[in-house]
Amino acid sequence: VLDGTDVIGLDREAMRRVRGTKAAMIFQEPSTALNPVFTVGWQLAEGLRAHGKYSKKQARERAIEMLGRVGIPDPERRVDDYPHQFSGGQKQRIVIATALALDPTVIIADEPTTALDVTVQAEILDLLRRLRDEDGTAIVLITHNMGVVADLADRVAVMLNGEVVETAPSSELFAAPQNDYTKRLLAAVPRLEIVDRQLPAGVAEAAPVVVAEDLVIEYAGRLRRAGFRAVDHVSFSIAPGEVVGLVGESGSGKTTIGRAIAGLTPVTGGSLRVLGVEMNGVKERTFRPHRKDLGFVFQDPATSFNPLLTIAQNVAEPLVVHGGARDAADARDRVDELLEAVQLPKAFGDRFPHELSGGQRQRASLARGLALDPKLLIADEPTSALDVSVQARVLELFGELQERFGFATLFITHDLAVVDMLAHRVVVLHTGTIAETGPTARVLGDPQDDYTRKLIASLPVPDPVEQAARREAWRAARG
Repeated sequence: VLDGTDVIGLDREAMRRVRGTKAAMIFQEPSTALNPVFTVGWQLAEGLRAHGKYSKKQARERAIEMLGRVGIPDPERRVDDYPHQFSGGQKQRIVIATALALDPTVIIADEPTTALDVTVQAEILDLLRRLRDEDGTAIVLITHNMGVVADLADRVAVMLNGEVVETAPSSELFAAPQNDYTKRLLAAVPRLEIVDRQLPAGVAEAAPVVVAEDLVIEYAGRLRRAGFRAVDHVSFSIAPGEVVGLVGESGSGKTTIGRAIAGLTPVTGGSLRVLGVEMNGVKERTFRPHRKDLGFVFQDPATSFNPLLTIAQNVAEPLVVHGGARDAADARDRVDELLEAVQLPKAFGDRFPHELSGGQRQRASLARGLALDPKLLIADEPTSALDVSVQARVLELFGELQERFGFATLFITHDLAVVDMLAHRVVVLHTGTIAETGPTARVLGDPQDDYTRKLIASLPVPDPVEQAARREAWRAARG
């Protein structure tokens, strides 16, 4: 029943009238929710005109008004821009503006912040809270992140296998959960525990696997436009067996640095030595023999695996490419060992990627990254697409494998709690420069830079009382 109307049994035309006016949807991935070939103003106006309430001129004025309400700067000009001209956080704001345009009674927000980094997530949650308070709109928040629930929800319903296993006011559920599954969900949420991790003996004296000194990476401008400097005089190193967390929000340059270390993005200034090879001006034939010493774990295993190959064939691919096996069949024994190491049954090797869950695919992705016994593993947001309970198991497994095999790791993430679980040292990036760096326990326990403090304050925690205090700290840090 929605606003006195039972929606089950409504015909298509009646449901069309309900959508947008009484119930609106905010989707998880704003890039797919927005049509890339139309301006954002046209897409906002489309819903307004479809319900016959606005003329073309009125719809445009309402679109500009809504863009301003959700915090898009200079809405009069940007209303004529296309989705690709906005950042991820701005695109999600536009999706929210589209949902709110017809003043719906209920907004259904399906994982509205999962695809966003923590600082943008905090801004979107603050926006939803403000709109709820100003308009009195009800919000159904669908999420796996209990920190987000603590930040926004008044009441919580916990679901397992299609059934509600517990429902309670937010403060009661977090203070005294009754169901075992709820307890497991809360226990799985990554928290800052400020653990002082010591490097293995002898590592400090060994030659580093990566050394960056005043590293500069620029992207050339097009059509006589000025170039963009993504990384600006960054210096750090990674020792053998060390886990270094590279932390920053979207656009900070962290993935660009990872790509440069892998030889996928050219270095334009300073020095970057990877496994003894200078990457500034390096030729592919010089670096190619060292590629087998690099492993990769990508953000979304669903897109990094070839869907036409079995898991065994995907995991065997690095072995075949670098001459470690003639073909996937020849590599099967090694693949079975790797699957066992990441706690997947050998039989999963005969399955295709779509037959595995997100967590299982990421385990298989980790197996592929370790196939060649790399000296350095580059992990780019490897758990951001997973729900918290799966994320906790994958991170625990990652830590066990890193200790067992002793490979160095560059762990690229926006989640400080993940860094706290794994990293010996952390490098905090902000707009291409280093804001702060040092041992993880020191940087997270006693941050010296305002931006680091803002990142820590942005991290939602599964406690409504503490989250309210963090929210005020975040607003103060934001200024």
